[in-house]
Amino acid sequence: MTRKPVIRYTASPTLARFHQSRAMYRGVLGPVGSGKSTACCMEILSRALRQTPGPDGIRRSRWVAVRNTYRELLDTTARTWLDWFSEDLAGPFGKSRMRHVIRAGDMELEVLFRALDTARDVKKLLSLELTGGWINEAREVPRAIVDALGDRVGRYPPLREGGCAWRGVIMDTNPPDDGHWWFKLAEEERPPGWEFFRQPGGLVEKNGEFMRNPLAENTENLEAGYYLSRASGKPPEHVRVYYCAQYGFVTDGQPVFPEYTDTLHCLKEPAKPNPDLDLYVGLDFGLTPAAVFGQRYPNGRWIWLDEIITENMGAARFAEVLGRKLREEYPGYLLRVYGDPAGEQRSQVDERTPYQILAAAGIPARPAPTNDFTIRREAIAQPLSRLVDGLPGLLVSPLCRVTRKGLAGGYCYKRVVSGGGTRCLEKPEKNAMSHPVEAAGYMMTGAGEGMSLLRPGRRGTRQRRAGTEYEPGGGV
Repeated sequence: MTRKPVIRYTASPTLARFHQSRAMYRGVLGPVGSGKSTACCMEILSRALRQTPGPDGIRRSRWVAVRNTYRELLDTTARTWLDWFSEDLAGPFGKSRMRHVIRAGDMELEVLFRALDTARDVKKLLSLELTGGWINEAREVPRAIVDALGDRVGRYPPLREGGCAWRGVIMDTNPPDDGHWWFKLAEEERPPGWEFFRQPGGLVEKNGEFMRNPLAENTENLEAGYYLSRASGKPPEHVRVYYCAQYGFVTDGQPVFPEYTDTLHCLKEPAKPNPDLDLYVGLDFGLTPAAVFGQRYPNGRWIWLDEIITENMGAARFAEVLGRKLREEYPGYLLRVYGDPAGEQRSQVDERTPYQILAAAGIPARPAPTNDFTIRREAIAQPLSRLVDGLPGLLVSPLCRVTRKGLAGGYCYKRVVSGGGTRCLEKPEKNAMSHPVEAAGYMMTGAGEGMSLLRPGRRGTRQRRAGTEYEPGGGV
């Protein structure tokens, strides 16, 4: 390039503090339209301009910009980037490789754009040597991706070529719900090396009405009445999250369980386990294993008692966590533990299945009789819909926080734009809320719920109903 791009950018008060921080992990949360993504673009450029010169005098840096899907990466993250650093001013954008290299004076900045949606995508980061990373809309990205990205920054340029003047991970997001890793780190744990910045909402709620927030940021770059006009006709939950910048949960698709109503099916107080009844446990495996605990009463009513939610955890560690909970909270119960039939597949690491690992820990788990989605859905939907002595046939303890959110719509058929309209995908979206709900589905089918849908001779109809005593000393 023969000339530098002319960029005029003024940071709002919250974003100015974001730019001043040198924390290795920095996150900014705010409403839509508040300039969060723009601030991250400018932070990348600012750090590149302040990079340590190499032996040849060039300030080199390499960043990766992460979004959860390729379509959103292209339509939002890359578009925001190119709005500021257009090809006319900053050089060609390599769409086939999703790579943009900007050379201006003594600066050479390389930005890679990558879609990373699940913990399995960690391997896509393992070979990268980076200066920094940007996670756009971080609430859609698993914590495992954040941790893996943190391990890859500060590696480019290498010390022999000047090293990094700064390295780290920057993140922006609309508010997640209060069970998300962002909320736990920003509002509860606040670990050293992490800093979080929260912008004021575009709207505030007073006496059930939404009105303009005089403290809202970036309004000079928005049309008049931006937030109020967009809030019109939206559900209150949507307005609170996207325009008021409050932590919360918003359904973005068609719920898998429209039968569930939280005010009807959720108990006001945590339920105590009945020592005279068997304890059922449902398990979902993978890198984010989950467990749900429940009991079936003689009148046919189910009560889901509790849950275990994990992240980036292997089968052996999960067996330890599950075993400890069973020993400490459910000693002496007759256990009926059912899990995903896919758990019978051997691990590539030690050739043991999750069921063998659980058995070694003294936990008598077995595969659910079927992995058929329709049957698993009906195994939950049927008791949700029936009445037992005037109350729902399935009640959920408030301790099942993530499971409840999944039932309330977090586990859903994602809505996508197609042919100028919208439609919902045929398969539910996998996310943090889907794992415990699927675990509960295995528990319910293992107990025989939903099995009436099976036709004679259909594959996967074999049921395993025998229970096994759990020994509190079980080798964990």
